[in-house]
Parts: sequence; C-alpha cells; structure tokens
Amino acid sequence: MSTIKVMGRWDISQVKVVDPGLKGYINLNSIYVPRTGGRNSNTQFHKNKNNIVERLMNKLMVPGHRGKKHMLTSGICGGKSLTVYNIVEKALLTIEAKTKENPIQVLVKAIENGAPRDEITTIEYGGARYPQAVDCSPQRRIDLTLRMFVQGAYQKSHGKKAKAWETLADEILYAAQMDQKSAALAKKLELERQADAAR
Repeated sequence: MSTIKVMGRWDISQVKVVDPGLKGYINLNSIYVPRTGGRNSNTQFHKNKNNIVERLMNKLMVPGHRGKKHMLTSGICGGKSLTVYNIVEKALLTIEAKTKENPIQVLVKAIENGAPRDEITTIEYGGARYPQAVDCSPQRRIDLTLRMFVQGAYQKSHGKKAKAWETLADEILYAAQMDQKSAALAKKLELERQADAAR
C-alpha cells in the first residue's frame, strides 16, 4: 500500500514531535493537498484537526499586523491558497536541499524551538496596572510561532530582492538551528525575559 505524501513529496509518518506539551497539538495526519477549506471549523479546537503544513499556509494568507509598518508588508496577502501553496512548497524544497532531511521534521523542530512557554498579561489592581507572568497554552504557543515565522519572512522580503519562500525557509531553518536571526526565536526570548521580570 502506497503512503500518502504531503504535496506528493514528503512522507510524514516518521516525523516525531519531541515536546510533550505540543504532541497533541501538532497534527501530522497524512494529507496529499494540505487544504481542507475549513471543514473542521465546526469542532472545538478545530485548528488541531488541520495538518501543521496547512496551518502554516493559513497563517501565510492572514499574517496579522505588527505595527503600522507591518500593515504595509502584509497588505500584499490576498488570501490566495494557490499562491501560499507555492510559497510553502518552494520553502520546504529549499529546506530539504540545504539540510538533506525531511523538511516537515525541520518545521516541527523549528516550532518546538520557537514556541514561547511564558508570556505576560496586564492586571489592574487599585487603579494601577501591573504586568503578570502567565503560562502560554500549547495552542497559543504554536499560533504565536507560526505568526512570527510568517511576519518575519514577509518583513525580510517586502520591497527587497529576496523572495517570500526564501525568507520563510530561512526563518524556519534559523529556528530549527536555535539561531537568534529567527524572528520567532527572538520574540520567544523577549517574552520569556519579560515574564521572568514580572514574577
């Protein structure tokens, strides 16, 4: 029996999630085309039902804004699934060429490395506001990491010669190698430093 490969290229049956906190939240079900069109959206925690590659594609379509300048860089995103499919496929091919490994395993490792464990919230007590350290839920850890990958990639490619798939591949590789050039890793360290100060 032939194995279903993501995008017809990569077998994810051997991909492992090492972080026990994220095991139930990184979906590695085999799917040929990672595009379900919201068929899981009527269930609780529906994002967990989507393959992790599809979640990355969905985040590329709607990256969110990070300040006024980022609004310009993400304004190019038209929500076109074929466009982001091509970006993700080329990024994964680039990762495979550079590392000689399964690029989805590299993506999973990058998410584990870039996922923040703590963050801060603001509590109001007696009319004054104080930062308070809180644990980050597994679902939010993955969402924040994917968002930082995408925003970092768009920021480095917008108005420059670099292509979006090149910068996305670089972001994932930097995070997998624990290199602070990754926007996700830099943000994780910043959040955890703020949380430590607010304990």
